[in-house]
Amino acid sequence: MADVTCLGILVADAIAKPVTEIPDSGKLSLVDQIELHTGGCATNAAIDLIRMGMPVSIVGKVGNDGFGRFLQASLVDEGVDVRGLKMDDDSNTSASIVLVSEDGERSFIHCLGSNATFDESDIDYGIIKESKILFVAGALLMPNFDGEPTARVLKWAKDNDIYTVLDTAWDSTGRWMKAIGPCLPYLDLFMPSIEEAKMLTDEDDVDIMADVFLEMGAKNVVIKMGHKGCFIKNHSERYELPVFDVEVVDTTGAGDAFVAGFITGLLKGWDLKKSGIYANAVGAHCVMEMGASNGIRSLDEIVEFIIERNGEF
Repeated sequence: MADVTCLGILVADAIAKPVTEIPDSGKLSLVDQIELHTGGCATNAAIDLIRMGMPVSIVGKVGNDGFGRFLQASLVDEGVDVRGLKMDDDSNTSASIVLVSEDGERSFIHCLGSNATFDESDIDYGIIKESKILFVAGALLMPNFDGEPTARVLKWAKDNDIYTVLDTAWDSTGRWMKAIGPCLPYLDLFMPSIEEAKMLTDEDDVDIMADVFLEMGAKNVVIKMGHKGCFIKNHSERYELPVFDVEVVDTTGAGDAFVAGFITGLLKGWDLKKSGIYANAVGAHCVMEMGASNGIRSLDEIVEFIIERNGEF
């Protein structure tokens, strides 16, 4: 039985680094590395949680193809419960080409693939019911599931005393609050990036952004602010927590690592501030190595890192 169910997008990531230019039509540019990695918010968070000692199930859909079999095998090797992973003969596995610049920032060329066909009928509710936390990972990249269907699943989880968490991805279709708004009343924790929070609220002030989400029903809001750290707010608490100063190699999966760290804190019974500090440390470990999960260490190692940097935890 898993403590966390990660429900959402699974992606095969082909990562190229460093990309200094996009070649003109018919031309070729060289990079130092091209590697195939597991990706997608649900995949990344599940693997990160497992590496920190948290039992995890995954619910999602992949194609019955090379990328899909790679993702399934990788999750099994990590120890993730894949009973909720569906392999679809009628769609291709979602995939991204990740272009990593010299400073570690990344851009994506993405195919929705089987994530686009994932819907409520693909969910094994028995798996979710075994968990303490449901994390919906990658909202806004599942067009058949985003919006009201996601809200119904979150409501079901709340009705079954399961703690609910949701993060967002970039919405190139422009639905934004139309898709996220119905979910907010059923969220114990909403965790967008600051760029996504701006698009959802049309606000520039992080305090106001958080207030919008709280007023629409979310109990707690954590806004991921990249190199500026994170912002945490509910109706009685407010924290701004800085990042740890590390050498950035690759930011792929950093947001998912942060969420996995925060969820780990919740499972350990830590308060919001302590969970945020730990989440920032997990994100720091992620960016120190190439790939979404290669830098993630055990809970004890990450706590030791925090104590070395801060003197206490």
